[in-house]
Amino acid sequence: MEQTGNNETEALDDAASDPRASLRRGLTDEIKRLRRFSNRGLWALSLFLMVSTIAWRDFWFLPPAQEIVASLGAPPTPMVISLVLILYTFSAIILSLSRMMAGLRHSSSFCHVGYLLVFYLFYYFAEALPDNYWAVFGAGFTILCLESYRIWTFCSENILKKVAQLAYVERTGRLPVEDDSGLSD
Repeated sequence: MEQTGNNETEALDDAASDPRASLRRGLTDEIKRLRRFSNRGLWALSLFLMVSTIAWRDFWFLPPAQEIVASLGAPPTPMVISLVLILYTFSAIILSLSRMMAGLRHSSSFCHVGYLLVFYLFYYFAEALPDNYWAVFGAGFTILCLESYRIWTFCSENILKKVAQLAYVERTGRLPVEDDSGLSD
């Protein structure tokens, strides 16, 4: 056990004395992090499919909608819920596309699952879930697929940059100079 601790200490000392090794380690850690992050959209989509399955079964674990309405009050009409769903869908798609164009790292996929769950619940309380299930499902699937694609492309582009930087570090022992010439146009 003591020898393992000494080997780790020696490896850290070697990395501290060799800047190339520390740069290499930092870049490989970032590549691993980006690879893990690229699956975030798929995890959100999987969670949405699970929530949709529960909604399809009419939220069997919740009390009947009449009991909830009696204690909370009347829900919005299905027409109002549908209008808000349309507004939310277009807003989420436009926001996701703008983030994709800007190349922003934003990880809000799980928030969409929560918003879509609320739509399912509002339709359930209004006793209109069977008629509107596919509207929520289609909107959610579209939004989450777009978010998943946005996160995946962001990560793929950055992984390619980090791999190129890693190759440059291997050749020269230092990071490449960042090219900011495209930002001033």
